[in-house]
Amino acid sequence: SKIGGESLRNRDPMKKDMISELPEALLLHILSYVPTEDVIATSVLSKRWKSLWKMVPKLEFKFLSMLRIEDVYRLLILHKAPFLESFHLKIEDAKGRSDISFLIGIAFSHHVRELVLNLCHDDQKKVRFPSVLCSYNNTLEVLELAQDVLLDFPSRVCFNALRELHLCHVEFKDEESVCNLLSGCPRLQDLVVERYSSFDVETYTIAVPSLQRLTIEDDGSQDMYGGGYVINAPSLKYLSIKDLYGIDFCLIENAPELVEADINDVSHIDNENILASLTSAKRLSFQFTVEIKYPTGSIFYQLVSLELDIKGINWWNLLSFMLDSSPKLQSLKLDGSCWEDCPVGWEWNEPKCVPECLLLHLETLVWRSYGWQREDEKQVATYILKNAKQLKKATFDPAYVGPKELEKLEKRREMLNELASVARGSTSCHLLFESK
Repeated sequence: SKIGGESLRNRDPMKKDMISELPEALLLHILSYVPTEDVIATSVLSKRWKSLWKMVPKLEFKFLSMLRIEDVYRLLILHKAPFLESFHLKIEDAKGRSDISFLIGIAFSHHVRELVLNLCHDDQKKVRFPSVLCSYNNTLEVLELAQDVLLDFPSRVCFNALRELHLCHVEFKDEESVCNLLSGCPRLQDLVVERYSSFDVETYTIAVPSLQRLTIEDDGSQDMYGGGYVINAPSLKYLSIKDLYGIDFCLIENAPELVEADINDVSHIDNENILASLTSAKRLSFQFTVEIKYPTGSIFYQLVSLELDIKGINWWNLLSFMLDSSPKLQSLKLDGSCWEDCPVGWEWNEPKCVPECLLLHLETLVWRSYGWQREDEKQVATYILKNAKQLKKATFDPAYVGPKELEKLEKRREMLNELASVARGSTSCHLLFESK
């Protein structure tokens, strides 16, 4: 085709390699988002590209792939960047795991800032992380270790710059190794622990003065109990604890600065200690599947947002306790029950005194999977609507009913109309039903 009588093929701008003329810093930035194997392949494009890959600050290798361990070793030796922004290594080939220490050592010599190591193989044999390389490091900021990694630290490590640490189903040799790792990270702010209950150590102690965010997910089964966690984190702002089926205890000894906590199914341990440790929080989310113990005298003076799963036994007792103990509560979210019928003997006792938060502060109520067919949920919903003097919006998402269940659909409509007719304590309350 022609433009103005001139062939496109002959127009100089169309013949130019515009990308190659970009500044090197911009090219390296672009290449840092390209898979490493493709980055290396650009070396054959032209003389300009021949050595450019050696300066790319991000390297990621996944196995099984075209590259072998020997190739990775050679590529790291040839790499010329003043520092490695990130080095990700995933190995599924058991034969290559014996060279891990060499690869990590070279990455450390390149002042790597983010190291992600994932070792996973059918034989499940553990590969020892090179503790000798951890005696002094001033550049590593993010460390993620996953699967078949053994952590044996006979002495305290020194990761002066480490801010984020993710430990996913790795194995510690002993409790001393846990302490020697965590105590050697003076700037650690974010810690994620995913493990199987007491699979490696009985007491998992997390004592980190600088820690601000802590996530614990325990995949142990209900058939294997043992051990637990001790948390001492005076700077902690966010805490997430999930699925602690296989442990005996979780002691939060020191967390006075806590702002937000998400506690998901820790029913088999001393949950009274957990609740008593969260009194400084502003936002809380709970899920307990069995009746819990309530800490005597605990007041949640700062709590403004509460999300509560109400599938557990006598859930209304927990709700009543939290309403009585949270005088400044403004937002309440409830996740309703999946049971259609309330078991015999389960009755909700209306509080003798209306909680302060209902009279003065509660503005928002959201009730997901509202059990319109359950008497206990109906009574609690009615009570809140009648007594929440400052309520501005109440949203109910009724429990699902199939489109062909006409009788149930009609019954649900009647029950929701009955709820809508309840005299509300707030004249400005807007009631909304979000039916699926």
